[in-house]
Amino acid sequence: MGTSRSKRLAETALFGMRSGPRHLTNVLLHALAALALLAFLLRATGAPWPSVFVAAMFALHPLHVESVAWVSERKDVLCALFWFLTLWAYVRWVQRPAPRRYALALLFFCLGLMSKPMMVTLPFVLLLVDIWPLRRWEPRLISWRAAVREKIPFFLLSAASSAVTFVAQRSSGAVKAAAVYPLWLRLENAAVSYFVYIGKTIWPGGLAVFHPYRHDLPWWQAALAGAAILAISAFLLLRIRSWPYLAVGWLWFLGVLVPVIGVVQAGR
Repeated sequence: MGTSRSKRLAETALFGMRSGPRHLTNVLLHALAALALLAFLLRATGAPWPSVFVAAMFALHPLHVESVAWVSERKDVLCALFWFLTLWAYVRWVQRPAPRRYALALLFFCLGLMSKPMMVTLPFVLLLVDIWPLRRWEPRLISWRAAVREKIPFFLLSAASSAVTFVAQRSSGAVKAAAVYPLWLRLENAAVSYFVYIGKTIWPGGLAVFHPYRHDLPWWQAALAGAAILAISAFLLLRIRSWPYLAVGWLWFLGVLVPVIGVVQAGR
């Protein structure tokens, strides 16, 4: 809260009450994030046109542009920028190990955590990036233990950020009790929400400032969604050697949404 308030005060001192410069700042940060994503993909995959396509989709898709247009969502735009800069710096370190490159990746990660706690899942994404596109496992360049060990500073920072965020949210009354949102309801909502995200990615309609929590989900929808998640995950894990990009992409999608999928429910 203090960081967000400081940013608002700084912008007010610079721009007064004009909204235009604030929107322009968001646009510039979002453009830098798209360029950072492109730089990461080019360095990691060496495939120019697929990299350009993914970066363009990120830059133009309404689910991302929504945060750019919403000035108070500056934290989301900053988080995206530092997320991709961390990935880019990490790939540089893997390809040419040096303490300063590792320190740079850790610095970007810290800045991302200060922007938005959503960054806490990034250490797990780094493990996925080791599988594909870096393919560090295939020639046995590194063991699982070594891969986890080299990311211990990232995991420690994530754990600290998660603890601080949870305590802050709970002390402000934002974290809802199990009596209000039972665990079974949270799991049902999470399973269905994964496919809602997929649907919004394909057809981003019906977006709103506030999406109220649903208490009336049909049980069969949750059961079908949960079964589909397990089936897709099992199928792609069995085919991970043939289609590593699909398995990594699916696990990336499932894992990154964990903080906001509603298992730990904050707000309404």
